[in-house]
Amino acid sequence: MFRGKKKNEPPPVDNAISDQTGQFDLRFILWRHFCEENNIPVDTLPSQLDGEQKDSWEELKNSRLRSPGRK
Repeated sequence: MFRGKKKNEPPPVDNAISDQTGQFDLRFILWRHFCEENNIPVDTLPSQLDGEQKDSWEELKNSRLRSPGRK
């Protein structure tokens, strides 16, 4: 039986901080990746981003993270 192509995107991850993961929490990893891709110092806060950068961050964050209540 033919099935449609599956997306190669990983499923969103829970947007909750775990005491076990600490600095390896996926939000922090995603932030470091975003900063590297956009030549932004990693110690920058999301609230310090300009309009276009902030929109890009929100889009990336929303596509990769989900809050615990969302499924």
